[in-house]
Amino acid sequence: MKKIEPYHNLEEALHNLDNGGRFYNLFTKANDGQINQAELGKVGGIFNDKQHLILFLEMSLLKLSQTDKADIIFKLDSKLHKSYLKYKSNYLLPTEVESKSEIAQSTIMSGIPTLIDSKTEFSGFVMFPITSGDVTTFMMVPIMEEYDIYELWDDTKTAHCIVAHTKQETKLPESKVVLGGVVKEFNSDELGDGKKDTFLEVSYYM
Repeated sequence: MKKIEPYHNLEEALHNLDNGGRFYNLFTKANDGQINQAELGKVGGIFNDKQHLILFLEMSLLKLSQTDKADIIFKLDSKLHKSYLKYKSNYLLPTEVESKSEIAQSTIMSGIPTLIDSKTEFSGFVMFPITSGDVTTFMMVPIMEEYDIYELWDDTKTAHCIVAHTKQETKLPESKVVLGGVVKEFNSDELGDGKKDTFLEVSYYM
């Protein structure tokens, strides 16, 4: 999970995004009025994951006006623009996740997170890859072994959804945040035959 520092004006965004890529991107030029994947990847530190690359872009542009956002999107080259159309995010309220979210779709939402730190308060299982040598298999593991789990409350603190990020030292603050991630499923039992619920696997916050 990475903290995003959003751009505050169009000039700042263009200066950072139209950057020429890394030295080995020989055919990419800085300040040429076009933004490609190599340039966006340089800023986001993402090389091959197009879905997260677009999510990073959208989070970075959240504080810009709709006109300035449109200007940035217009400057994406044809390949990056196709990725944007394919992976652009769904914007939801915590109350809308259960009814309007789609599995594997990028989603941006805001709310107030509250950490769930007891397995007696929350249980569930997720499909997780287990690698041994060159062989990767998948098995159901308790969700709280792999993730820090939060309830993300709406502004009225009357409704919430479940969000999570892989275990690490950084915890989300218990104050209003904007989260970006991918919607995934968890199961109520270890066999995967029980009720399926959704959660947001958080990649970025601000």
